[in-house]
Amino acid sequence: MRAFTLRGLTLYLPEAALKGNLERALTSGRYENHEADALLRHLRPGDRVLDLGAGLGFICALAAGVVGQAAVMGVEAGPETVKLARRNLAANGFPGVKVLKGAVVATGEGEVEFGQRPAFWASALKGPKGWPENAEVIRVPVRPLGPLLAKFAPTVISCDIEGGELEVLTGPLPGVRLVVVETHPPVYGPEGVARIVAALRAQGFAEVEGAKKDTLVFGRG
Repeated sequence: MRAFTLRGLTLYLPEAALKGNLERALTSGRYENHEADALLRHLRPGDRVLDLGAGLGFICALAAGVVGQAAVMGVEAGPETVKLARRNLAANGFPGVKVLKGAVVATGEGEVEFGQRPAFWASALKGPKGWPENAEVIRVPVRPLGPLLAKFAPTVISCDIEGGELEVLTGPLPGVRLVVVETHPPVYGPEGVARIVAALRAQGFAEVEGAKKDTLVFGRG
């Protein structure tokens, strides 16, 4: 098990998970840095944070340091990644952050096929171009966004779900004042990004400070 320190947090993961550029991103501090910068800029006391695509639990832990662990919940599809997220949160003093196992979708019930890759951070649902390369297709619980919003009542959403945001973030987001989303143009092109932006604007969101590269930041209210 390797350990990396980012922004005062220690993240643990097995050597086998260090695929692609992940080790370099963790060592340099670039891992999820755009999302982290945006959240730390805009989070307020009293916010409730829903992290879609919790990964190693880094964003959940950062948010919990600001708003408290009871006000943060993550959702992660990869079964082994869920375990890593929970371990990292507990190791950093946030065992009360709940991480649900499942794939976030707009609507649905039961289970859905999910492409689990050795590089956990690139695992995804089946996209327009088929399954991600080297993906093992497994079945995971469906986590429709509507019930998550109704039950947890987040004011902030952080979303990095490898293309799934095109479906999830174009629906209603009641009660949410801030959205930080990593878009994935290689999956759905600039047209897909434009659809996300248009859907958020139609709900009264506007771009706010913090956007960098493919990470967009929207606020309202």
